Amino acid sequence: MTGFEITGASAADMGLIRAWADEEGWNPGDCDRFAFTVADPAGFLVGRLDGEPVACISAVRYGVGFGFIGFYIARPAVRGRGYGIRLWNAGMERLDGRLVGLDGVVEQQGNYRKSGFRSAWNNVRHEGVPQGVDGAAGADAEAGGGVEVVDAASLPFGQLAAYDRRFFPEPRDAFLAAWVGLPGRTALAAVRDGRIEGLGVIRPCSAASRIGPLYAATPRIAAALLLRLARLAPGGLVAVDVPDVNQQATALCAGLGLTPTFEAARMYTGPAPELDLAGLYGVTSLELG
Repeated sequence: MTGFEITGASAADMGLIRAWADEEGWNPGDCDRFAFTVADPAGFLVGRLDGEPVACISAVRYGVGFGFIGFYIARPAVRGRGYGIRLWNAGMERLDGRLVGLDGVVEQQGNYRKSGFRSAWNNVRHEGVPQGVDGAAGADAEAGGGVEVVDAASLPFGQLAAYDRRFFPEPRDAFLAAWVGLPGRTALAAVRDGRIEGLGVIRPCSAASRIGPLYAATPRIAAALLLRLARLAPGGLVAVDVPDVNQQATALCAGLGLTPTFEAARMYTGPAPELDLAGLYGVTSLELG
């Protein structure tokens, strides 16, 4: 493997990684990389062959005990030559001693199991134009008595961060601040008596606009947020990655006419963290958790 080296990703590399992910059909958000680098500036690695980028991986540290693997891509021309596994080992070494999670595509799940990962649930992408989106102007009323849908930016950020902790193993305040505030995206919160009972973020992508996270105390609140957000998507076309362990979330998407198009297994190297899965209607990102 003469001529192959692993380095941290540059700003230019981050744009390239996003393009590679698009080519894989993952449909990352147009501006996701700016939030990703805030999460862990040293968490993205690139494999270079004779100076040219040929592979990438993210190994992002959260808090003191959690890490997430994503963006594991080797370019088609160099696959099967051992560069990918060297990059994988470097990413896992960076997360040594932590519980590690990832979202594994079907064809790679066997390899992840060999590395000690075990499936916790499947995240299923549901995609389409939600039925009834044109009538969602009164979505805040549809959320249920006493619930108001507001711009999440109008709420104290500490309140948003505390709510997010119900659905993620470690604090990720810097990432969350960037995620909800980047240009071109909208974050809405459902509030009852001063308490947050739902949160949804929509972001533009190359294909369907992706909604994530989507948190809600009830299916009615989740529907209100999803419908309101879908009104902001070009043509109303959205995609949301739904944990299949939340049967109410799956039923909601089916009821709105969204179709399963993609599946990845949420896998961990140890026991799955305790999360509010009943309130998790859509994960934030398959790339960084």
